[in-house]
Amino acid sequence: MNLQSITDFSIDTVTAPVRWLVGQSDEKALADRRVVITGGSSGIGAAAAIAVAEAGGTPILVARSLDKLEEVKAQVEAAGGTAFVYACDITDAESVTELVATLVKEHDSIDMLVNNAGRSIRRSLNLSQDRFHDFERTMALNYFGAVRLIMELLPHMKENGFGHIVNVSSIGVQTNTPRFAAYVASKSALDAFSRVAASETYGDGVTFTTIHMPLVRTPMIAPTSMYDAFPTLSPEEAADMVLRALVKRPKEIGTPIGTLGELGYTLAPNVVDMILHRAYKVFPDSHAAKGVTPIAGDTAKKELGVSSRAISLASSAMQDQPLSRAAKRMVRVLPGIHW
Repeated sequence: MNLQSITDFSIDTVTAPVRWLVGQSDEKALADRRVVITGGSSGIGAAAAIAVAEAGGTPILVARSLDKLEEVKAQVEAAGGTAFVYACDITDAESVTELVATLVKEHDSIDMLVNNAGRSIRRSLNLSQDRFHDFERTMALNYFGAVRLIMELLPHMKENGFGHIVNVSSIGVQTNTPRFAAYVASKSALDAFSRVAASETYGDGVTFTTIHMPLVRTPMIAPTSMYDAFPTLSPEEAADMVLRALVKRPKEIGTPIGTLGELGYTLAPNVVDMILHRAYKVFPDSHAAKGVTPIAGDTAKKELGVSSRAISLASSAMQDQPLSRAAKRMVRVLPGIHW
């Protein structure tokens, strides 16, 4: 999959100003815009920071790890841009309130927000019976954390008469992918919040874009080794989608396969359930989802007296099994979906 297959499905695209229809360059399109990006220490957030700076904007990066944020800031500055970094746990209410107060004090305006920080859990309901905390911690970050930051920034944006909020959602919201109940529910909640909020803030100059992001090669998908067989976007390609959301500000950005999934469920939900159940059967839970992790070599040798050969054999046994032929066929037919 490449960016040529990423399509913008939004009425805003049709009604966009003529300068976008004739293909104006995005260079310096974000001049003087200050853009807060959560999850800015790696992956999509880090790549988006560089893209924002290249477009003339000032990325304001937020994450829990200040040292990693400083590394991204150094990359932005090495490329000739300007960036600011702030450590914050957005699942903590007091931390978010303090962050926004600091941002408003130290910057003339906060113009845009990219809610990129997120947690993904791929685990079947069968393995979640005694793990309700999976649902709670996913909602805490993906939904409550994002909404808390939006609510704290809204008065400032309304006072300035301008603000744009980009929520990095998931193609899973459109395709209802099995084993992602916790993750998809949290992203769906944020989608719904944004649709309602947009109708209330429209007259204040505050707008929203939802990106239904396909699978991206980030540390978040690393625990599921079978993703190696899937077509994925690079963080830089995903950042291009974020940049488009900031510059053109459509209601939604997605992919053809995501739109097809949404339409299919609307027209034939029972048929979609049958197809997805088949996918559920051919794509098993990963070892990570089962709570199985390889034994660290040094630890095993020192504490358990396990030989190197035994460690190697155990690690191989713990690797996720290769995809079946049925699974590979489904990947080819429906690429980009988070099986």
